[in-house]
Amino acid sequence: MRRDFRASLALLSLLWGPAACLLAAQTPDRAIATLREVRVDGQKHFSEAQVSALTGLVVGSQVGRSDLQAAADKLVQTGLFSKVNYNFETRTGVVVTYHVTESPRIPAYFDNIPWFADTELADAIRKRLPFFDGTLPEAGGAVDQAAEALKESIASHGMQVTVEHEVTGNPIGDGNVQLFKVEGPSLRIEKLEFSEASLLSSKTVQQRLSEIVGKPYSRMAIDVFLTEAIRPVYLRKGCLHPKLGPPEIRLTGNPHQKLPDQVPVFVPIDPGPVYYWKGVHWTGNATVSEFTLSADVGLKPGGVAEGMEIEAGWDRVREEFGRHGYLDAKVDAVPSFDESAHTVSYSVSIHEGPQYRFGKMVLTGLSPTAEKKLQGAWPIPPGDIFDKAKYEEVLTKLQLHEEQIFGDLPLHYEKVGHWLQPDPKTGTVDVLLDFQ
Repeated sequence: MRRDFRASLALLSLLWGPAACLLAAQTPDRAIATLREVRVDGQKHFSEAQVSALTGLVVGSQVGRSDLQAAADKLVQTGLFSKVNYNFETRTGVVVTYHVTESPRIPAYFDNIPWFADTELADAIRKRLPFFDGTLPEAGGAVDQAAEALKESIASHGMQVTVEHEVTGNPIGDGNVQLFKVEGPSLRIEKLEFSEASLLSSKTVQQRLSEIVGKPYSRMAIDVFLTEAIRPVYLRKGCLHPKLGPPEIRLTGNPHQKLPDQVPVFVPIDPGPVYYWKGVHWTGNATVSEFTLSADVGLKPGGVAEGMEIEAGWDRVREEFGRHGYLDAKVDAVPSFDESAHTVSYSVSIHEGPQYRFGKMVLTGLSPTAEKKLQGAWPIPPGDIFDKAKYEEVLTKLQLHEEQIFGDLPLHYEKVGHWLQPDPKTGTVDVLLDFQ
């Protein structure tokens, strides 16, 4: 990147000629002049003053080209900017303008730091990074400084820990998070309680509590548990927007005593309203009628909008297109909520993609006799539209009812590796089966 900066500065020197004053002299690395102003453009989440402060440049000081370059490097090293260019003029002192492109930012996520509320941890980071708004880049000096700020804040309460960070998937939403966790104290979850007492009487929930109770305390683990084990309970009731958490540690006794090794976790829950199904509007479905697709979804207007059934319905729609050879079909479902009537409808765009026909089947791990039997039982002739449902029926037989294909032929395989190899250029798909 430095080469680009110097190249652009050399061009500017040629354009300005003698008027470029000291910084454009024959010894540019040594030439200095008074810095009169630092300007910034291209920023979206920062103020000009914030970016200027990050450069470390001080108005009124003497600067040379190396100082301007070092300031640009410093901006890149924060991780907050994916691209930094600059130019300057020296008619009445140095006026430098930094052209920045901000890096994508992801939410900060505090995993196993239960001694403090999220707001306290955010305030600790903000003392070091005043621009902190709950998000950070994926890497760079700003992330390292945030970790150091957390470590210092925790240490001020008498606890010596190491704070680590990593980018990982968001357990309660899309995308990634910048996860901060501590190494040191070992806390375990003593019990998990909910504001909705009925959850503890649910057999489904009871069967899964062992996945989290007694395990090391981790906000990530708790949120994953809530998403996978608790959220479906409410979706099945038509509560499509349940608010689960955030989890809290509720202790009794002297607050100045050392935190116990076993901690009780309380999860506030707001189920939200029950929604009712209004219907679906389909677009992009040239092959399958909207009546068939609506039947695949399976919900009736006026009935409870069961969230898990809705998700399963989109899977059935994809399977429907798979029966017609559209193996890459995408279903883009966008909900529309009527909060006054507590109804939900969907606008669903179908992107069918290419239609595939069966090419050939490649078999490994079978005897020639077994191969011949499988070829004879294969239900899709070469060149016919590839029906994914028939392909999956064969897989089920191979794994659970192999006698339906091979009869009493002796076999010596335990599992079947299976792959589809589509070729969009030829519009064919080959089936690869590996018997192990």
